[in-house]
Amino acid sequence: MDHLDRLEAQSIFILREAYKKFGKLGMLWSIGKDSTVLLWLAKKAFFGHCPFPFIHVDTTYKIPEMIAFRDRVAREYNLDLIVHTNEAALQEGMGPEKGRLTCCKALKTDGLQQVVTKYEFEGLILGIRRDEEGSRSKERVFSERNKDSEWDYTNQPPELWNQFKTDFPKGNHIRVHPILHWNEIDIWSYIGREKIPLVDLYFAKNGKRYRSLGCAPCTGQIDSNATTIEEIIEELKNTKQGERAGRAQDQEDSYAMQKLRKDGYM
Repeated sequence: MDHLDRLEAQSIFILREAYKKFGKLGMLWSIGKDSTVLLWLAKKAFFGHCPFPFIHVDTTYKIPEMIAFRDRVAREYNLDLIVHTNEAALQEGMGPEKGRLTCCKALKTDGLQQVVTKYEFEGLILGIRRDEEGSRSKERVFSERNKDSEWDYTNQPPELWNQFKTDFPKGNHIRVHPILHWNEIDIWSYIGREKIPLVDLYFAKNGKRYRSLGCAPCTGQIDSNATTIEEIIEELKNTKQGERAGRAQDQEDSYAMQKLRKDGYM
């Protein structure tokens, strides 16, 4: 069993554990590389059928190619897709000009909380990785959120020998992170091995590409000539730039993601 096989096996184990322990699960799909790998792993874990809905919290500010990719893949894979938008916030004029953190909280964090409340999810499966960003390195594989989706990152149980906490007060929910132990090169290596379909924004055009995808006004491109997976992996081996360096909300506040995730952000 090689490195990617071990990563895959552990992630599938986590997905099956979550499915066994929780009555109502949903999986967040941001349309990016990590959550698309997670979608692929879910199909493997459950023999081609995903037994829970996929959730896309749509801010209406996504890059159009992302939405086209979402709709095409959802049709091809016959996904049970929930698309939710915080319409009330948009009608009140919410947007990036209000401040990146304010906008993220209203359109993403609050939007996600609305989904959890409406569908009464006991668990949400997310494609986050420890190496991607500082606050995510503090996460557990099974991570509890209270009834308001808030995360107490200072009070988390140990996870030793694949023993996960799955008991929690009614009204709370668990965030499940099956690829928490992967890194960025692992993701790209697995995409290459499995030939996973991906939105082409990640590949360079005219000397630019996206390394991390989010809302169009808040996501910048990097200088790159990498047009293949092999070239992206080689580029990553030689870069000192952080993966989210092009994300505006991270630049607005050095603790932006921790503040957002404490309040329920993905």
